[in-house]
Amino acid sequence: MVFVARALADPIGFLGDLTPPLILDEIQHASELLSYVKTAIDEDRRPGRYFLTGSQSLALMHGVSQSLAGRVAVLTLLPFGLEELWGGRVQSIDALLARLFAAPGTHVSKRQGGRPNLGDWLLRGAYPEPRAHPRVDRELWCSSYIQTYLERDVRALLNVGDLNAFDRFLRLCAARTTQILNLADLARDTGVSMPTARRWLSVLEASHEVFLLPPYFANYGKRLIKAPKLYFLDTALAAYLMGIRTLDGVLQGPAAGPLFETAVVTAFRKAFCHRGLSPSMYYWRSSDGLEIDLLVERDQRLYPVEIKSTATVTPGHAASLRKWLDLSGAGDAGRGIIAAKVDAPLAVAPGIRAVPWDSI
Repeated sequence: MVFVARALADPIGFLGDLTPPLILDEIQHASELLSYVKTAIDEDRRPGRYFLTGSQSLALMHGVSQSLAGRVAVLTLLPFGLEELWGGRVQSIDALLARLFAAPGTHVSKRQGGRPNLGDWLLRGAYPEPRAHPRVDRELWCSSYIQTYLERDVRALLNVGDLNAFDRFLRLCAARTTQILNLADLARDTGVSMPTARRWLSVLEASHEVFLLPPYFANYGKRLIKAPKLYFLDTALAAYLMGIRTLDGVLQGPAAGPLFETAVVTAFRKAFCHRGLSPSMYYWRSSDGLEIDLLVERDQRLYPVEIKSTATVTPGHAASLRKWLDLSGAGDAGRGIIAAKVDAPLAVAPGIRAVPWDSI
């Protein structure tokens, strides 16, 4: 706080006494400094002189958009990705997709940094503190994070008078992870109006607690469902809010499938965001029930992904992918993957293979 006080009292002297490159952490606590950073940037436009970080994305982005528009590159750093902890060298998105969607039978080198334990990954999540320090009490951390989030971000931004109602809204969102969003039902179950539920959801999105996966629109002779799917960004918080406390609960309980799907879809989202790219991801479901869990778009090409919480992948699991490939015109030349609990890539059907969930 001494640095903050000095920065606010004498911003020109504070910046003048420090030699770039500078990392200004939690810059939202001294947003007044941004106008002086802007002046310093305009005087010397060499890139990489200032790195501004902050954990309160809404407050940070408000200050950045007001003061540094056109002068910054914005990177959204979500909780750890699998490759950051176990994957070694980070690949480009194109290299990642090429590896995942390689022809069945293609040799894939094993992960050098070891493999994560699925139950531990789902239960403890990917936030730095509980992930990097196994002795941190997971329940205490999640409880404290949610309490701090409610008091710091939500009350400040939305003037929520009934925090119990918002807490209930948060828990209902966690219980609906991977489901198609029905805002009317969510508002009714929370006991608030639709406009209120919509505002609350927008804050959860902006603060990177949840994200919405839009449907893919294409005319294949079927009427597509237009509502997005709701996903929590961290499985630890989602599991905690659902009341799941043990490995058995996270792996064998009724939420095992949704949490596994959340982890896989979130892994793709992190792959985009952590490379400075806007996620181009969709789901697809037709009116007659045909569904693809995830479509990743890159250079106008669609990469279909099915997600199965099983270690025993059969040709039957590839039925939706084969149907999608036929409808999309790719036919036998198309490729798709099934993210599952397998140990190594496995050919399942023509053009389709199962890949380990942690290879993303």
